[in-house]
Amino acid sequence: MQTSTFSNLRGQLAAFGKGVRDGARLMVGQPDYDVYLAHMQANHPDTTPMTRVEFFRNRQDARFGIGNNAGFRCC
Repeated sequence: MQTSTFSNLRGQLAAFGKGVRDGARLMVGQPDYDVYLAHMQANHPDTTPMTRVEFFRNRQDARFGIGNNAGFRCC
């Protein structure tokens, strides 16, 4: 019974930690890579998805208006 309680608490803490991490990423404009992969598999199965590094750079460039996304600059 006690093992079940610790297991349940551990699961709740892990979910809380993921929520905090995801919230922090969204606050700085960095969406979740796993959500991107799920979207690509569901909607574009014939397209090779970006690697985690490519995805990070793409989102950073989009946020700061670099490269193909040069239309927007924050300063």
